[in-house]
Amino acid sequence: MMSQEQNEALTRVGSGAPAGEVLRRYWQPAALTVELDGPRPIAPVTLLGERLTLFRNGDGELGLIQRHCPHRGADLCYGRLEDNGLRCPFHGWHFDRSGQCVEQPGEPEGSRMHENIKARSYPVIEKNGIIFAYLGPGEPPKFPNFDCFTAPDSHVFAFKGLWECNWLQAMEVGIDPVHASFLHRFLQDEDPSKSYGKQFRDKAANTDIPMTQLLREYPRPEIKVEETDYGLRLISLRHLEDGRTHVRVTNQIFPEAICIPMSNEMTITQWHAPIDDENCYWYSMFTSFGQPVDKELMREQRLKEHRLPDYAPLKNKRNNYGYDPEEQRTQTYTGMGLDINVHDQWAVESMGPIQDRTDEHLGKSDVAIIRYRRLLRAAIASLANGADTELPMRTGGDLSDIHGPISIDAIGETGRAWEEVYRAADEARRQQCSWRASR
Repeated sequence: MMSQEQNEALTRVGSGAPAGEVLRRYWQPAALTVELDGPRPIAPVTLLGERLTLFRNGDGELGLIQRHCPHRGADLCYGRLEDNGLRCPFHGWHFDRSGQCVEQPGEPEGSRMHENIKARSYPVIEKNGIIFAYLGPGEPPKFPNFDCFTAPDSHVFAFKGLWECNWLQAMEVGIDPVHASFLHRFLQDEDPSKSYGKQFRDKAANTDIPMTQLLREYPRPEIKVEETDYGLRLISLRHLEDGRTHVRVTNQIFPEAICIPMSNEMTITQWHAPIDDENCYWYSMFTSFGQPVDKELMREQRLKEHRLPDYAPLKNKRNNYGYDPEEQRTQTYTGMGLDINVHDQWAVESMGPIQDRTDEHLGKSDVAIIRYRRLLRAAIASLANGADTELPMRTGGDLSDIHGPISIDAIGETGRAWEEVYRAADEARRQQCSWRASR
């Protein structure tokens, strides 16, 4: 359990809030690139509690500026894209992508007032289908050489979804190795060929055992957690009766991302970007080490479960997440369908908008969550002492040396060390990868 004050420090994201200030020192997903497709490339963005306007100018360059015009507060998301910038329809004030006001057509001839008017603006960059923004002070950090960033665009598919809860509980479900044996338990081992939850219903690596069966029959993994230069490495070992060990390696990328295996050929890197204190978007990059991804098919599949333009899931708390008691009795542990994303959504939203951790009792299997919270508290303390460079991936070093991170499911033979198993499995995958990235 923790005090309410401690819980507030770890969850609140506004400017000046302890966790909010840490998050502002990192690139945050702001929108999908496809949200700017079409004849009018403007999209509203709310990130870390700030209401913003994202747009692409006539030269194809991105701008991210405050949503409300600094004149009288009108909504710039309804602005006119013209003269290589964004013009407010209220009085015609015109802003470039840096937020600088370059024209005030209603002011007296010769007025230079516009030179002193600048809308709040932030740096933005596109990476394989996601537009990232930096809302912090000073220069933003460089991007590490993670697979999701170094793979060609043809091998990465990006998507997002809305969860109505605080970012921290959304992220923590991804660093909980035990929950998959229960929350994502399937009572039948059906064909996963067209399902989003393929990674939990496909065959375990190098075996004839469906992952569903493995997770059902081995619900008490041995869990190890290691600190890395990007955050945490989580190792879950399920020791099989025949002496072999199922090795699953996942990662927490500081401050709010995870990287997990979806299959032997694909990983998912997922951020949990705070909209505000009580809502967040998950942004995922599906990175293929095999064939190019079929982006149209993957987007079509996911849009069957989400609505536009806000990417809210069709199953949600207003329709009880599609809960069916008969399905819960015969098919799935939750009774909420085959999409594991819905299972996670229910788990984190059912805690309330911000989980009350003053009434929480962590066990030994929650070691990754405990270690992550220590890491976040240490980052908050470092920032309070003015030591930005002590934050993970903010050391000022060469981030190009940070690769991967390796995320793998593999089976190790009796007596084989897990380190050897997961590195060998990763090397085998990369050897067959057309765009091979080094580790």
